[in-house]
Amino acid sequence: MPSNIDVPITSLSASTYVIPTDGPEADGTFAWDSTTMVVVEARAGDQTGTGWTYAPRAAAVVIEDTLTDIVIGRDAGAITAIYEEACRAVRNQGRGGIAACAISAVDLALWDLLARLHDEPLHRFLGRVHRDVAVYGSGGFTTYDDRRLDEQLTYWVDTEGFSSVKIKIGESWGANVTRDLARMRQVRGRIGPDRELFVDGNGAYGVSQAIGVLMRCEDAAVSWFEEPVSSDDLEGLRSVRHAVTADVAAGEYGWDLWTLRRLCSSGAVDCLQADATRCGGITGWRRAATIAAAYGLEISGHTSPHAHAHVASATVNVRHLEWFHDHARIEERFFDGSLSPSGGRVNPDDERIGNGYTFRSSDAAHFLVQ
Repeated sequence: MPSNIDVPITSLSASTYVIPTDGPEADGTFAWDSTTMVVVEARAGDQTGTGWTYAPRAAAVVIEDTLTDIVIGRDAGAITAIYEEACRAVRNQGRGGIAACAISAVDLALWDLLARLHDEPLHRFLGRVHRDVAVYGSGGFTTYDDRRLDEQLTYWVDTEGFSSVKIKIGESWGANVTRDLARMRQVRGRIGPDRELFVDGNGAYGVSQAIGVLMRCEDAAVSWFEEPVSSDDLEGLRSVRHAVTADVAAGEYGWDLWTLRRLCSSGAVDCLQADATRCGGITGWRRAATIAAAYGLEISGHTSPHAHAHVASATVNVRHLEWFHDHARIEERFFDGSLSPSGGRVNPDDERIGNGYTFRSSDAAHFLVQ
């Protein structure tokens, strides 16, 4: 394939799958028993690119009704132009939320497609700077009892060799701090003193309460406090950041660059957390990383580890990726070529072109939503 790609995109499809969790899951503010994934396939020449997002079927409707006409017939190499036009096209639908997820899934598929047309692994096509990228175990849902939490910690620490793990706290909108503290101490006791403990409040606490939780549990040595208060409360995040020793992180609801820039410019975070399945795919995530770098910050990939692995390896200021139990389980189950997190790091495959994944639609067919 010539380096100057001039191959028209001939088809774009979006399919929705609702996949039950392997047990009740909840964080500080929300509970769920299934996860919805919208899978996008874009075709040009003899190659198909795959992208996805974790969002309601409404994201597939946006793709079908709004984005398909923008994509089909365009050159496969016109990703930036397609991205900009897509963002303009959803203006009256609302750029954030569902529309942002739809654009993200399409963008991920188009980058995979373009790398395949170039016969290159996606991380090399993007310009890899890291041979591998750190990941941390993430789950520890507030619905887990002590036994289930210990089982998950055993897998992360003893089987996969993770050096960092994260659990959910802020149970019932911060109404059960006593249990939050007990669970943090349980994790510290299980993982030992040499591994990092991360916690995620999912915006459940108020400012004083968030500060107090970490002060009352200094013995747990928490080093990462994600969304201690709502990510919309920049002043609150900044107050927590100045009061605790743990790094404060947020950004998973940064649907656009303006929101992510405000998190950085306001001094609200120590590390910007961005989600390629929400913030605009690879195009949006690379721009987010540049914004973070401009403020002297690192960037971390939120959930969906396989969607982030390639772009993260091509990002200078990446800190780590979240090996989120729910999404990692789905991606390992339905994608050939899924990555191993052994040793707490992932290394995209040099021998597989594009993102290296093949979606097994036949295996997922039982969960397809028409």
